[in-house]
Amino acid sequence: MSVSFDSYKTFYYVAKFRSFTEAAKALYVTQPTVTHAIQTLEKELGCILFQRSRKGVSLTPEAVMLYEHVKTACEHIFEAENALRAKKELLEGQIRIGASETTLHFFLLPFLKQFKTSHPGVKIKVNNTSTPAALAALRAGHIDFAILVMRPDYKGAFLPRDNFSVTRLAGFQDIFIAGSDFSALAGRQVTPRELAGYPFICMEPGTVTRQYLDDFFLSFHLTISPDIELATTDLITPMAANNLGVGFVPLPFAENALEEGKVFAIRLTETVPEREICVIYRTDTPLSLAGNAFLRLFSALPEPK
Repeated sequence: MSVSFDSYKTFYYVAKFRSFTEAAKALYVTQPTVTHAIQTLEKELGCILFQRSRKGVSLTPEAVMLYEHVKTACEHIFEAENALRAKKELLEGQIRIGASETTLHFFLLPFLKQFKTSHPGVKIKVNNTSTPAALAALRAGHIDFAILVMRPDYKGAFLPRDNFSVTRLAGFQDIFIAGSDFSALAGRQVTPRELAGYPFICMEPGTVTRQYLDDFFLSFHLTISPDIELATTDLITPMAANNLGVGFVPLPFAENALEEGKVFAIRLTETVPEREICVIYRTDTPLSLAGNAFLRLFSALPEPK
């Protein structure tokens, strides 16, 4: 027996409305089409399903039994179709994003606002964490994609087993800053060796920013021993403004303090390489419709120079 779903769907509506005419309206077909479908179904099943009378259409005992089963199946399918339609139209759904402190504060927020304004029914879960933790969450499937700060040589940072797509979205600069008590460093170029002798305020070991700072000095065969190590970037600038040491911080975190004259940027004889904000997702796991829609927001960004 190979009865099609369309036949059972027609039977469902006739049985539900007890009317061939109403079933035709629900299915957007003609009444003769419904009649033919039911006759074909009765022939395939080998039994009569409906009796017509002046009072309307009644179900035979066989049809009553069949309807109880078909009703459950049809309504489950209709519910699934409606849920899928809602996801396709982004009326509902969920996006799980991993983001570092820098990308969340100074890059991601406008995109979150834009997406939420256009698709208020889609839930957004942001996992604000370190880059290593976000990559681990991505490997484990706990997030859909990550927006992270990456060093210029990020392509060599992933093991071959990682099926990651990494796309540059923007660049930013890290700078050294200090307060008025360190005015001897202002208005001139400072060598990395001279700077290494000053007290430092920076991120704690194990963070990508701290590793980047250590690697910068190691490239000149220098090491630093910071006086203050922090778990979050947003405290570095206030501490530098209070003359607790030389801060190493992404430029966006220091812009307001620089404009207000609370700190100044230290000019080095050697340039600190620019870092990149990248979107990272797994290529071996398909993104949801909502996830793909969010990533399309980045397509309007200017091409990297």
